[in-house]
Amino acid sequence: MTEKDKASPSPYLSIYHNGRVEFRNDQVVLSTCKMHVYKFPFDTQSCNLSFKSIFHDDKEIYLRNNSINNSTVTELSRKMMHTQYEWLFIDMSVNNEVVEGYGFNQTVVIYTITMKRRSVLYVANFILPVLFFLLLDLSSFLISDTGGEKLGFKVTVLLAVTVMQLLLNEILPSSSDSIPLIAVYCIGIFALMLLSLLEAILVKHLIEKEDETDGDRSLGENSGNNQGGHNFYSCFREIRRLSHHASVDEVSSHETPSVSLSRKGSSSILTEVSFALEKVSDELQETRKTMTLLSSNRKSGYWTRMAKKVNKIFLIFYLTAVTVFLAYMVSLWNSAEGK
Repeated sequence: MTEKDKASPSPYLSIYHNGRVEFRNDQVVLSTCKMHVYKFPFDTQSCNLSFKSIFHDDKEIYLRNNSINNSTVTELSRKMMHTQYEWLFIDMSVNNEVVEGYGFNQTVVIYTITMKRRSVLYVANFILPVLFFLLLDLSSFLISDTGGEKLGFKVTVLLAVTVMQLLLNEILPSSSDSIPLIAVYCIGIFALMLLSLLEAILVKHLIEKEDETDGDRSLGENSGNNQGGHNFYSCFREIRRLSHHASVDEVSSHETPSVSLSRKGSSSILTEVSFALEKVSDELQETRKTMTLLSSNRKSGYWTRMAKKVNKIFLIFYLTAVTVFLAYMVSLWNSAEGK
């Protein structure tokens, strides 16, 4: 598209001795080209400017370049460029082609402009901040799992990466045939941090399960001890009651001496049995306490050890996955072939 009223027409004509007349007038031409942003922001773009007649064939109007090589065209173009902002001019090439149009041949002069994007600003404003958020997520493994600070920290970092993805939609050109590598980079880091958050939730669940198990075990032990002691003491009270009745019957005046001696012997036997049972009960209680203590020492801390093991295994996996993913992204950005 040629814009008007951008430059005043030139009032001069150049007339040469061989009859050649030259009229030069500057025009502002706006052109668009399809961009391939697969390697954004480390991409190199090539845009074509094609010049040909609409109606006339090459017998009526023949277009050609000034028979200069591409290096000369590049140097002249570089001298004419005063400012280069986001794009860095690489080179320009020119060639002629013959195309068929409306039943006749036409000559086309094609200028190919090659530009490279300045990537420093995008690296500083997007790639490095996302990488810093990933490092923060790695450092969260040093936070204790017992409290809720670790989960809150990971959720905050994950939300920050989500905000960076929204910024990516604004700075990324929409004309692309495939998913850009920078989008894959952002989605991959988001997925790794999401896995880290899920692992932290799992570890927190295991630790809370350990606390619940300890509470249930303490209640069970107290209840068992109370019930066992109550049964033992009930048995002893019954034996003491029988021994007491025997001693009372012993002093009854209606009994014969032989019966009295018999009852006295049975009373002493019951007393000895009572003391023996008391001793056995004490030993049984000590044995039960020892077995309960050994069982609790064996079972307590199981879920905590499991949580530590899961945390250690996931940390090794996480470091390996991050290293492989970043190396893969760097190799793709540094590859010579573009899309």
